Amino acid sequence: MVPFRFFRLVVVMAFAAMLILPQTASAQSKVGYIDLQRALGMTKEGKSAKDKLQKEFDQKQKELDKVQNEVRKKKEDLESNASMLSDDTKRERAMQLQKDMYSLQQKFIQLQGELSQAEAAATKKIFDRMGPIIEQMGKELGYDMIVERSAVLFAKPEQDLTTELVKRFDKK
Repeated sequence: MVPFRFFRLVVVMAFAAMLILPQTASAQSKVGYIDLQRALGMTKEGKSAKDKLQKEFDQKQKELDKVQNEVRKKKEDLESNASMLSDDTKRERAMQLQKDMYSLQQKFIQLQGELSQAEAAATKKIFDRMGPIIEQMGKELGYDMIVERSAVLFAKPEQDLTTELVKRFDKK
């Protein structure tokens, strides 16, 4: 009978330890957070990438505006001259206008995709370089864990390491 009581005691102690240890461990853990989107916008390289992407966007927007104006003019021309055109000519122009509008939509979707890919590539390159810096910060500053701000519901402002990350990133 002694072994059974001993076994029960061990189980109860193990269960109590499981309840107590996570609380004491988390009370001693040092956790910080970084707002990666804000850091991206604050770094020199992030600002430069944003400016470059904005220039690309503006250029592509001008192209789209030009094509859109051409389609609008064709539509206005068709509407204003509809009474003077034969049914066959109206139908042909209306079909061509539909094709032009579809082509414009496809061009918009294509350019939007290209811009999204360019933004993702630039962002990934910067974030990949931030990873080792974050790891180094954690070790040097004694953090047990550093998480991304979007995963945090509440944190004290003094746990925000974003500015420190930007300083270290811009130094390299």
